[in-house]
Amino acid sequence: MIDGLLDDGPMREAAILHVRRLLEVHGHLSSDHLKAGFAFQGERIPLVNPQRGIFKPRRMSFLLSIRTVFPRVGAKVWYDDQIRVHQQIYDGDETVDYAFMGDNPDAADNRWLREAWEGAIPIIYFLGVSPGRYQAIVPTFVAGWDRTGKVARLAFTAPGTTALSTDATVRRYALRQVQQRLHQASFRDAVISAYQGRCALSGLPEPMLLDAAHIMGDADELHGQPVVPNGIPLSKIHHAAFDAHLIGIDPDYRVHVADRLRIQQDGPMLEALKRLHMTDLHLPERVRDRPDRDRLERRFAVYRAAA
Repeated sequence: MIDGLLDDGPMREAAILHVRRLLEVHGHLSSDHLKAGFAFQGERIPLVNPQRGIFKPRRMSFLLSIRTVFPRVGAKVWYDDQIRVHQQIYDGDETVDYAFMGDNPDAADNRWLREAWEGAIPIIYFLGVSPGRYQAIVPTFVAGWDRTGKVARLAFTAPGTTALSTDATVRRYALRQVQQRLHQASFRDAVISAYQGRCALSGLPEPMLLDAAHIMGDADELHGQPVVPNGIPLSKIHHAAFDAHLIGIDPDYRVHVADRLRIQQDGPMLEALKRLHMTDLHLPERVRDRPDRDRLERRFAVYRAAA
């Protein structure tokens, strides 16, 4: 018993384990994954409330999950945190604000946030990275509850831990990890969506087998921003070849395959790579989503120097 409430630890552990297994397989979760819930003692338990962002299953004494959606283009934005949360995570120091549900701090949803804060309860944060897709941040903790400001403050910790560190350095490091994951997830989804889920070299139509390759890497502060014109969706093998400068793409969107690959004779996979030489990149429909020519020119110069 915890202050007169049942200990829901085993069910919480089952939910967290289920979400971690989904992450291992899928990387990022879809709305269908969230709707499916998880199994506990022969019963299906929901992971979220589809109509609300703050969720506590009936069989649990404490909050299980919170959710921030990434609104579709033209869709209504219901809460300020839908607009602010990504920027807060990128700009944040130790915590991120999560808006109360409505204006009454004592409403059930907001009371659950307060109880999770008071009890130091690990929860699951489903953070929208694109419409219908989520990055699950687990565990997340409510590190503060502001009645006047009508926000809860969220803090993160290292995966696999079950308690929130009081060390500011540890919290900052955990937030940086979340920043990196959010950056990667948002960039990947935006790039792959622009190309309608297909590899720009082979046309492979399976998004789960695609990466969003940077034309210019993050280390280049001037040209390495996570924007669609700096990305190309590539299958794993093509991404590896691109990063190793075995495949280059010139500013006219023409594909080049390095001589060291083209002179080799070693089976159908290599032959498929060799056939890409002097073919054209598959481009997205919207001109503004197409690879930036200046970035391609810079990257192609590196390819030629490595040849």
